[in-house]
Amino acid sequence: MSQVPMSHGIALVTGAGQGIGAAIAERLHANGFRVALLDIDHAAASAAAARLDSRERTAIGVAADVREPAAVRTALEQVRERLGSPDVLVNNAGRTVPKLVWDIELDEWDDVLATNLRSVLLLTRELAPAMAERGWGRVVNLTSLAGQQGGLVAGAHYASSKAGIIVLTKIFARELAASGVTVNAVAPAAVHTPVMADMPQDQLDKAVESIPVGRFGRAGEVAGLVGYLCGPDAGYVTGATMDINGGVFMR
Repeated sequence: MSQVPMSHGIALVTGAGQGIGAAIAERLHANGFRVALLDIDHAAASAAAARLDSRERTAIGVAADVREPAAVRTALEQVRERLGSPDVLVNNAGRTVPKLVWDIELDEWDDVLATNLRSVLLLTRELAPAMAERGWGRVVNLTSLAGQQGGLVAGAHYASSKAGIIVLTKIFARELAASGVTVNAVAPAAVHTPVMADMPQDQLDKAVESIPVGRFGRAGEVAGLVGYLCGPDAGYVTGATMDINGGVFMR
């Protein structure tokens, strides 16, 4: 199997306009990857990329709605033309809609699963074959504690999509293992992101009380774990779901 030097590798991160996705893109860029930041919000993706490289030589922002296959394929062509074919794919794009299972409309169910789960299938099938041909690649999928425990706060459709990601990760890992491409999942819980800015402080304080380490996680901590899984030392790790939850779920 060939080894791709990180200084010459290319990474694509979805949902990279802010929060965990932007932190992952920053970490991979710091690790020597050229990075494409894909987000439905082009302005956010471009701004995040500019913070990494204002000359757009080693970091670019591209726009696509991961629910739309044609838009995704167009964005991937832009990435290939400007940076090259990605060696690393981080499937981070996601949608959360807190709602009781009884109140979820079927169209909303389909929309959340298309955003969170079908996009993983689409992007992995689009990019992993070329990684396999080159003999090296990394795919990391962002799942969630909700996908492990059936959490209801984020919505049953969100939890179901994240559970599906764990299974899909294992399927792709087995398919690609012999080719030098690893596929893993990262399962964060209670990470401080911009979404929390709109939550009541008393609700946040109550949530912290249930976390053994006594605080929320940081996006940079999740990015550090993803960075390891995308690096040269993680070649013997595949099909795994890595927990990063402050001790909320231990196994």
